[in-house]
Amino acid sequence: MSSSNKKISSPDSQKGICIQGYEGSFHQVAARKFFGKNVSVIPCASFRELVKLALDSKVSDGAVMAIENSIAGSILPNYSLLQKANLTIVGEVYLSISQNLLVNKGVQLSDIKEVHSHPMALLQCLDFLEQHSFKLIETEDTALSAQYVKQHHCKHVAAIASKLAAEINDLQILEPDIQTQKNNITRFLILKRSKEAPQVKEANKASIYFQTNHTKGVLSKVLTQVASTGINLSKLQSMPIPGSHFKYGFYADMEFEQIKQFEKMLLKIQDTTNNVKVFGIYKKGKLIKG
Repeated sequence: MSSSNKKISSPDSQKGICIQGYEGSFHQVAARKFFGKNVSVIPCASFRELVKLALDSKVSDGAVMAIENSIAGSILPNYSLLQKANLTIVGEVYLSISQNLLVNKGVQLSDIKEVHSHPMALLQCLDFLEQHSFKLIETEDTALSAQYVKQHHCKHVAAIASKLAAEINDLQILEPDIQTQKNNITRFLILKRSKEAPQVKEANKASIYFQTNHTKGVLSKVLTQVASTGINLSKLQSMPIPGSHFKYGFYADMEFEQIKQFEKMLLKIQDTTNNVKVFGIYKKGKLIKG
């Protein structure tokens, strides 16, 4: 493995769970929320690398992958990665994103000249940042920015990152929760290799992909069939079918009270859909503070 995906171990770890980003990233926060504080993680520089390592039984025990954000929307390339990979969704985490201004101990707000972070994190905190005359430096990753501040013993540089990044790098949270939108939530999927994915007890949610024949009104018919089984369609995401002339497939999240409802729905839509793929049947995640 390259240095970008060196495993961060813990005493009771096995192979580790792949995350996108580095130690202290929100992916690691999500992994801890689902698997427990002592979970070992394997940092990956990209989502493509994450999927590749998640599929390797010699390297990992699965992955945590962001799929959508309440502000930025769906991470569309990740749907395509899921479509091609033999991975199964076994759970999900809804993480309330908390962005924090991190500094070395003893540094005051008046000492700061630069703030380093990922462009999205800087954008999310713009209202706070514009109240000061900081020079904003875009970086590859929020967690790496925190690591930089620590390793270089910075007295005039702060980072925007998670509370976990502060804990790991022994940094002080000078200003907590500086994001403009306080209702900033990212949804993460918990992925396992399909052959090893356990059957989830008390499952009440499923994620699927389907295509239609694109005749007039067919999508409306599919949605009516879904609703007739008492299933709540909580998300519907269209994506172009590669190689087609503006034809679309659909990713859908469905919530139900009993698995029999989901099974009945799959039978009902057989005649109006094709290329149906079930990504996973799992328990709906609860909102957790990051």
